[in-house]
Amino acid sequence: MSLDREELLSTAADVLTRRPTSSMDDIAKAARISRATLHRHFAGRDALIRALEQLGLARLDAALDAARIDEGDAAEAVRRVIAEAEPHAGFLGFLVTENQLFEPGEQNEGWTRIDARIGALFQRGQHEGAFRIDLTPAWLTEALYALVTAAAWAVQDGRVAARDAVRMTAELLLGGARRSSER
Repeated sequence: MSLDREELLSTAADVLTRRPTSSMDDIAKAARISRATLHRHFAGRDALIRALEQLGLARLDAALDAARIDEGDAAEAVRRVIAEAEPHAGFLGFLVTENQLFEPGEQNEGWTRIDARIGALFQRGQHEGAFRIDLTPAWLTEALYALVTAAAWAVQDGRVAARDAVRMTAELLLGGARRSSER
């Protein structure tokens, strides 16, 4: 069986997002490889975590680029962000939970950049009058992360159809974020 490094990291992200204390053995088992094979790719857990972080940030940056977040209506841009981020929900969930390991003020530069890009989108929507101003852009950003991740888990568990996840996530988020006249 050919082992694709990105596929292995994707599996590891899914495992660690759902069970952050998972061992290297748990990750190897989920990836259907031996622990020795996993260690040939990553010298230890720290190396695996750093590789996950690097790939996850790159994928999310690419998803934001593909979503064209600076173009058009802010609500439609949020819908595009959700659609583009959904395939990378495992990485997003991992990055959100992994970020909690840092001390205040020690957030990864790439993660800070992603937060800023999404926060700027929500801020733009507030300035345009589309989004509520009593909810901070930071809170709306966190809500987006949580909903995209939760939708992926619901799909993974068979509680939500994959074809409905993006639409339901967008409707729930935007339903709460829009100004009352927009609802």
